Amino acid sequence: MSEFSHWNENGRPKMVDISQKDQTKRTAVAQSTILLKKELYEAIQNSQIKKGDPLQVAQIAGIMAAKKTPDIIPMCHPIQITGVDFQFEYKEATNGYELIIQAEVSCKGNTGVEMEALTAVSAAALTFYDMCKAVDKSMIIKDTFLLSKTGGKNGDYTSGK
Repeated sequence: MSEFSHWNENGRPKMVDISQKDQTKRTAVAQSTILLKKELYEAIQNSQIKKGDPLQVAQIAGIMAAKKTPDIIPMCHPIQITGVDFQFEYKEATNGYELIIQAEVSCKGNTGVEMEALTAVSAAALTFYDMCKAVDKSMIIKDTFLLSKTGGKNGDYTSGK
């Protein structure tokens, strides 16, 4: 098992030591998509969601999730996040609408923020579902992925999607 980076010589999980890695500015952008019915889209546009504005609550949940990522992903290092921002965009789809959620997370540190960005969009999507499930329980959360990242020893990455 010792050939794996996150396993010690006894074959047990470990958190790798990142103290020798250079501190650089690092960013990551992740995306998640939610399919929703036209009725839900119209209810949101007309401020008819009884729990309140689902995008505002989803954004707050996503920010909180980014900050708590090492609490739920075992091998993530606690890092000093310097920023989290969200973009939301509705697009008409075949059977209703798609809500595209993007989160950008940044830091200056020894390790990247990909997991924080992915956790942020995942929590935002789940929170949106929770805020809107009274109107549309058939929503589908799909296509959660890393769009891009900058910084670090492996360099920049941009998804081909």
